[in-house]
This record gives sequence, structure tokens and C-alpha cells, in this order.
Amino acid sequence: MLSLRPPHTTFPRTSQWLRWGRQGGAAAPHCLGATGPGSVSFPILVNGCTGNMGLSVAEAAVLRGLHLVPVSFSSREKVKRTIQVGQTDIRIYGPSAREDVLSSVADEFPDVIVLDYTAPDSVNSNAELYCKLGLPFVMGTTGGNRQLLYKSVQDSKNYALISPQMGKQVVAFVALMRIFGEQFPGAYSGYHLEVLESHQASKKDTSGTAKDVIACFEKLGVPYDMNKMVKIRDPEQQLEMVGVPEEHIEGHAFHLYHLTSSDDRYNQRILREYTTWRMSCEKDTCDKIY
Repeated sequence: MLSLRPPHTTFPRTSQWLRWGRQGGAAAPHCLGATGPGSVSFPILVNGCTGNMGLSVAEAAVLRGLHLVPVSFSSREKVKRTIQVGQTDIRIYGPSAREDVLSSVADEFPDVIVLDYTAPDSVNSNAELYCKLGLPFVMGTTGGNRQLLYKSVQDSKNYALISPQMGKQVVAFVALMRIFGEQFPGAYSGYHLEVLESHQASKKDTSGTAKDVIACFEKLGVPYDMNKMVKIRDPEQQLEMVGVPEEHIEGHAFHLYHLTSSDDRYNQRILREYTTWRMSCEKDTCDKIY
């Protein structure tokens, strides 16, 4: 049994801090009665501290004054190590220990919220376990079977926030593109779309944000073959072709969407989206749990 319980008031499972959007859905968070980030501390468990994004989220959480539950998980079975985040030593467990350890966490920290930044092939199994144990969670990991993911949450009536993008400004842009597509369907019929996306080499799957934006262009009348997307993961190409600052090679999301009319008379560079997760996403993830 874990024994590092924070000396804070216990909030019931259905407290105002956990009422995000509609129950069992993937809506944006809706905070009832909060006085702002940092106004309360409660325990969080960051699953994925062995990766860059998970570690950065854990560090941001500590800076916000949240209590970090001292466990995380790895996809490798034989793991015997700890990671220090602030003053907390995080013990890393293998996948076979997940359910036992999470059950102990749920007993010791009944108010815990899980932040998941693991790997695409772990998305569905992790979510199913969180739902089974009644653990509210934020799924920041992209990939996996998204429809099955939503169904798991809805069937369990668990609380969850699911998004391929945690940067608030990018989320706002995607929402704007959705409105654009709904209000002006077919406005770009006859145009050709080119998409380039660049991420750190450790990112294995296609950008979820790029997929969402492409879906908006399709509503605008621009069909797109996902197999034609240019995906860059090589650091040298990212420096030379894309212009990623060297200090952000290990954590960035650069997207380019380019439209060309069928007669090549009109060209529109719709967006060059530059995001560095060290500057944005980890802070915004912490905002979303309030």
C-alpha cells in the first residue's frame, strides 16, 4: 500500500473538480466553482514519466503545487528504477503490475486524477483499466482506436478528457476550423491540399491535430489522402527543411497546410502552426484538470 498521502482535504469522487463537460464524454473541461489554477491541491498520477512529455507534465504539476503520486508505468516488463521530479521519487513499474498498483493508488488516493502520456499502443488498454477502477483521467496520448476509447468511457460512465492536443491556442484554432467548415461547406471545392507535419523523433504516430484540421478541410470541399502527408521525424531535416529551432528538436509540433486551386492560379498557405510542448502543452494539461 502506498503511504505518501498528501495532507490535504479529501474531495469526494463526484466533487466539483471532477465535473468535466458531460459525464462519460470527451468534451472540453467545464469547471464548476473553481477560483483558478493553483487554488487547490489534489493528487495526480502521471502515467508516462519515462517519456519527455510525461516528465514535463509531471514537472509542471509540481510547480503548480499539485501532489504527485509517486508511481508511473513503463511498457517494459522488468523495470527497476525511479525518476526524481521535484522532491518526489517516482517508482516505475512494468505493465503486469499496472492493475495491482493502480488499485492501491485508488484506495490510498480516492481523489486521484490520472494524466496519460504513454504510447499509441497503450491507449485502449490503459483507458479500459482506468474505467474499470473508476479513475478519472486526461488522455493526452494520441493514436489507438479512438472510437473504442470513447465507447469505453461512455459505457463505464467514467470521467475523462480526451484530446490529441492540449495546447489551448491550438485547440481554439481547431475549433475555429470546425466552425469554418460547418458554416461554409464546399467553399474550397476544387482546391488541392498539401500537409507537412514535423514532430520529435520519438513520436511514432501521425499528428492527431493534423488529422482534425484535415477533417475540417474535407468539410470545406477539399478531399485528402492521408497517405500523402509528409511526416518528418529526422532531426537534420527538421533543422534544414522545416526550420525547427535546435533547442526544440526533442519536443515540438510544426504543421504546414497549403492549398492550391485546380488551375494553379491561387495558392494559400493557410497555416504554419508551431508548437513546442516545453512551452505550452504541459502547462495547459495542468489547467485542464481544474
